[in-house]
Amino acid sequence: MSGEIYLKNVTKDNQHLKALISKLDEHLFKLYPSEGIFGLDLNSSKAMETTFALAYIGDTPVGCGAIRPLDFENIELKRFYVDINYRNNGIATKLLRFLEKQAEYLSFKTMLLETGNKQPEAIGLYRKNGYIEVAPFGDYIGCENSICFAKKIG
Repeated sequence: MSGEIYLKNVTKDNQHLKALISKLDEHLFKLYPSEGIFGLDLNSSKAMETTFALAYIGDTPVGCGAIRPLDFENIELKRFYVDINYRNNGIATKLLRFLEKQAEYLSFKTMLLETGNKQPEAIGLYRKNGYIEVAPFGDYIGCENSICFAKKIG
């Protein structure tokens, strides 16, 4: 990997964001049945409340993530992905910390997230960064492939 990792917030209409989310969806559809994939409709009202971020190396978009309020204290990490060609370079950790800091700045107390049981790298990343497994919440209740995590941030 050459170049420094650069992180920035973007709008839901950003073409780099849409391209990375498409790659994420393609990856997830190889692992799980469609009812086990919990995306984010970029045209929904929930997307209007969501903060999106991208990771770049130079001009190349290499990762994405988002945070969406669940209530006054809890915010959820959504659409978190690093392009397979750029993994194991610290991008995911930097992007995760960037989004955690934004959530804390917005006065949220806990970051929640869901990942799948066929994604050991993601599970390892979250555990390494202080996330603790919790009972499924929201749409993830009853989904056999879901593993949910939480971390106090505020």
